[in-house]
Amino acid sequence: MMHWTKMKKDELERQYSPSWWSHRMSADDVIKAHVKALKEGTEQARGLAQTLLNVPYGEGDGEKLDVYIPSTNSLGIGMLLAEESGFMAVPLVDKGVVVVAVDYDTAPKGSMDLMVSQVRRSVVSVVQQYSHISGLYLCGHSAGAHLAAMVLSTDWSQYSITPQIKGAFLVSGIYDLLPILSTYINEPLKMTEEVGVRNSPSKLVPQLKLSSSSCQIIVAVAENDSPEFRKQSEEYYKTLEASGLNVTMEDVANTDHFNIIEQLVDGEYDLTKLLLKTMRRS
Repeated sequence: MMHWTKMKKDELERQYSPSWWSHRMSADDVIKAHVKALKEGTEQARGLAQTLLNVPYGEGDGEKLDVYIPSTNSLGIGMLLAEESGFMAVPLVDKGVVVVAVDYDTAPKGSMDLMVSQVRRSVVSVVQQYSHISGLYLCGHSAGAHLAAMVLSTDWSQYSITPQIKGAFLVSGIYDLLPILSTYINEPLKMTEEVGVRNSPSKLVPQLKLSSSSCQIIVAVAENDSPEFRKQSEEYYKTLEASGLNVTMEDVANTDHFNIIEQLVDGEYDLTKLLLKTMRRS
């Protein structure tokens, strides 16, 4: 496959438009179905768990957490950070997992630097509020996978605490931001090359090794993600592996960019089982 630097702008934009690559339905329909699935899953989770909604982790309007607490009060298994939505709590609270869904200021209100800072601060806040939790696990999808990888690459000496992150699930993420700088995706973000470099997890692996060397990292990608999305995951995985980190790659058959994460509401889904197995093992 041609390197992204050799692609014309329209092809590069197509590569980074996940809805164009679904085999299940049209681009518009797959996005509508995705929004509906996450909303329904979140509503289901709120019926299953004790919830603390819109808990502030900072002073900004967008700096809020939703916390899903198991009714069993068995808080010792671990904690999962999921981006934007609580749908993933459905199979997890039953196993004694506290699920925290993190909100942040998306573009154009939030710059890339701000979003990364917010998610890092949300992790610090969670650790301070739930210090008795036995382990912290991150999970992010697409832009959320990028942010989770940035959390792993944090220099915690700048913060009041060093979180002990035991596991991270990075699902269909982007780990090098430079290819999207010239696309429509960057129009609301307005990233310069300098901003793109300092917020690219693929450029920060030495810091990740310092901060998160004991973390078990799972890089997952959908069979029907675009070639560029698949390449991003594969190259990031190889870079982490070459650095001696504890990382595995999951190529999830019969999925696209959207249902690879939607199916985490199902306790029998392979990625859900892997997530719970990782938490039990560590």
